[in-house]
Amino acid sequence: MNMTEKRLRDLLQQRILIIDGAMGTMIQRYKLEEADYRGERFRDWHMDIKGNNDLLCLTRPDVIRAIHKEYLAAGANILETNTFNAQQVSMADYDMQSLSYEINVAAAKLAREAIEEYCAETGADITERFVAGAIGPMNKTLSLSPDVNNPGYRAITFDEVADAYYEQIKGLVDGGADILLIETIFDTLNAKAAIYAVNKYFRDTKKEKLPVMISGTITDASGRTLSGQTLEAFVISVMHANPVSIGLNCALGASEMRPHVEELAQIAPCFVSAYPNAGLPNAMGEYDETPEQTAAIVAEWAREGWVNVLGGCCGTTPPHIAAIAAAVKNCTPRQLPEMAMA
Repeated sequence: MNMTEKRLRDLLQQRILIIDGAMGTMIQRYKLEEADYRGERFRDWHMDIKGNNDLLCLTRPDVIRAIHKEYLAAGANILETNTFNAQQVSMADYDMQSLSYEINVAAAKLAREAIEEYCAETGADITERFVAGAIGPMNKTLSLSPDVNNPGYRAITFDEVADAYYEQIKGLVDGGADILLIETIFDTLNAKAAIYAVNKYFRDTKKEKLPVMISGTITDASGRTLSGQTLEAFVISVMHANPVSIGLNCALGASEMRPHVEELAQIAPCFVSAYPNAGLPNAMGEYDETPEQTAAIVAEWAREGWVNVLGGCCGTTPPHIAAIAAAVKNCTPRQLPEMAMA
């Protein structure tokens, strides 16, 4: 266990830590146009690239850094890098596969710079703030066929997924990430490829392994992931990664996520995280749940002793994170089960 992981684990035993909120929601508020995404470097790119939010780490780093600092000011201890789709498979949508490594390095550096600037400006304790390299689920799945008429077909192989994640992990580590966060998991086989890539990277490089956090996605009231696993099966499937925490994010608002967080708190052999959406999207695809509403729901989870990390996903903003941080400030974190302490 490296010093960063020890520091993180010690803090998680002392109090509930706060992870940031939605990056995409905040980027939308800047109303960026195609020219913003292109910058000078990609002025003549051969296809539209508006919507490639991860690219903004290269073309509008000022925007990404500013968003990070807003979340720090709201009380976030853990900043997620702007790299949700920054691996070759997803970047292929924009024919920008070759930029994956560079984007991950830049994203981790931006989050680190934001923390250093914020702590220098406010006197906040830099040892209580972490950069989490965000590793998203990618836009191809290993467990499901994209062709309903050919259920045995797979659009990608395990090795291709693992290779894409390996390069992303290298970029995040080289950029200075403290944690690797494998998140929004709807297909556990993709997550297993990411875990494999993490282990292979640190085995190959002989570098000190970074702590890993894992967060899955329950897609509806069935209590299952999109690929059909129950929550308990999902937990069992990824625990070989020895994660610092396992949790849930996205797809559901806090009200809908509540029973699943309660179940997770009963079965997880490690720390528990939860960062729900700001309710469910309305007819326009927007989120209406106020910071006070979200905070009131997740504060109950804290009072029940179910969680160690709280934050927000789609639709959440710095006011949501500030409200959550304030609501759980004096709550005792979930205690690890005895088997995890042995």
